[in-house]
Amino acid sequence: MSSQQNPEENLPVEQGTAHGAVEGANDPFANPGLPVHRPRIQDIDERAANRSERAVAFMFTLSMLATIGFIACYVIFPVDKIVYIWPFGHVSALNFSLGLTLGLALFFIGAGAVHWARTLMSDVEMVDERHAIEATPEVKAQVLADFADGARESAIGRRKLIRNTMFGALALVPLSGVVLLRDLGPLPEKKLRSTLWAKGKQLVNMNTMEPLRPEDVVVGSLTFAMPEGLEEDAHDFQTQIAKAALMIIRIEPDNIKDKREREWAHEGIVAFSKICTHVGCPISLYEQQTHHVLCPCHQSTFDLSDGARVIFGPAGHALPQLRIGVNSEGNLEALGDFEEPVGPAFWERG
Repeated sequence: MSSQQNPEENLPVEQGTAHGAVEGANDPFANPGLPVHRPRIQDIDERAANRSERAVAFMFTLSMLATIGFIACYVIFPVDKIVYIWPFGHVSALNFSLGLTLGLALFFIGAGAVHWARTLMSDVEMVDERHAIEATPEVKAQVLADFADGARESAIGRRKLIRNTMFGALALVPLSGVVLLRDLGPLPEKKLRSTLWAKGKQLVNMNTMEPLRPEDVVVGSLTFAMPEGLEEDAHDFQTQIAKAALMIIRIEPDNIKDKREREWAHEGIVAFSKICTHVGCPISLYEQQTHHVLCPCHQSTFDLSDGARVIFGPAGHALPQLRIGVNSEGNLEALGDFEEPVGPAFWERG
């Protein structure tokens, strides 16, 4: 007769009386119970337990050393350093070292915790029946007691070497994130308060790359200039030109309203920063009849005949003026640096 006609033949036979088992030969879902607990070597041999303790402490110590290595690599390796590492090929030395050291720091914390749990913490399996979400005072007291028992069985109080090295590893790892805050950007310090302009620096036409002479600047024209010695292929060209770019305009002296602007000019030739004081956009639109310049980003408008003051738009203050003169060769030169920071107004409040 087939098994379908006699399903009783497939039912499990009566189980033994293992710990936690539910007896009943006719129950197809009988609880097999928990297996018999077998002690580990660390449970019966203190020397083996001490070896495990040293192994866990060694892994936590390696994690601390890896975190220190992470910080050291962040300081030592420049951002643009490229190295060849087989089999990865040419990679950034900074990125590779940071990833390797941080990965090792986290790995050794995890490996130490796993080894600790598997060899030294209690491995006795316990069964707990489901209960209501809201615990009774008795249950709360039992939980606290169980927690105390777990802390005691983990040997965290007795095995101080593990405890101290674990705390050290966990305390050092967050330093990796603190160090990475540097990548939010370099501190400006006082770098934005000065430019390449200095007394005696000639004004160089950015189109011809030749020194500017007074006769090169006609009334109503707009010319862009930069300091002599600044090369377009220099690695910091963009950084320096972003602060030192100039607008050169010639205005009839009688049309200059601001007294200081007239004194800092040369025969009506005035030099103002090209960098808008709103968010730092380059200004390039000039209206020669009104002597107004317009920033194309947010339409801030400046009157170059009246100290480059703001007459429209969100810019916070006037464009800085550069005091200029003529050297012995007849070329236009700076008589110093800007007396105030160029660009966005918030740097003045820094």
